[in-house]
Amino acid sequence: MRADYYTVKAYGESELIIQKSKFLTYVKRVETEQEAVNFIQDIKKMHHTANHNCSAYMIGEHDNIQKANDDGEPSGTAGVPMLEVLKKQGLKDTVVVVTRYFGGIKLGGGGLIRAYGRATTEGIASTGTILRKLHELMKVTIDYTWLGKVENEVRQSAYPLKEISYADGVDLFMYVPHTEIEHFTAWMTELTNGQATISSFSSEFLEFEI
Repeated sequence: MRADYYTVKAYGESELIIQKSKFLTYVKRVETEQEAVNFIQDIKKMHHTANHNCSAYMIGEHDNIQKANDDGEPSGTAGVPMLEVLKKQGLKDTVVVVTRYFGGIKLGGGGLIRAYGRATTEGIASTGTILRKLHELMKVTIDYTWLGKVENEVRQSAYPLKEISYADGVDLFMYVPHTEIEHFTAWMTELTNGQATISSFSSEFLEFEI
């Protein structure tokens, strides 16, 4: 499973006016290239009268899928600067579409590069970014006599408590960063004088706003 990574929130959009041209930016988190292509097509249909619907996306653990499309703008003046913003911010699994309605004033190559880069940056800022951190959902089984002490310590710790299950014993489920599993296990063992059964339940990503 991939390590911690940055991406955008689910969806966002923004609007920017430069020299009377309107730039509408649409940002979405995607997991596959097909999702990105579908999103781009949806925006194109929505703005079928626009002069340009330029796009860029980066997908995959190692950014192995990268695409940029100028959609009629001079080569390298739209899709590439949009993609460069994604790279600079280190955002994975992200697709961006910038729709341009021409306002009558030509921006030139440099002006277009700056405009599409700025539109992408503002669109991402409007959407918001998150850090997805890989956690292990740890299961700690204890006797009821330990519940008060353990629950109190857990709730004061940095480990999010997902739930507590009550049966013959008590099962506590906590999220632990992958890099802290050994530390967590040692802490819980010491806390219960070795009377807890500690096991890994599943691996999941938790999201943190940045």
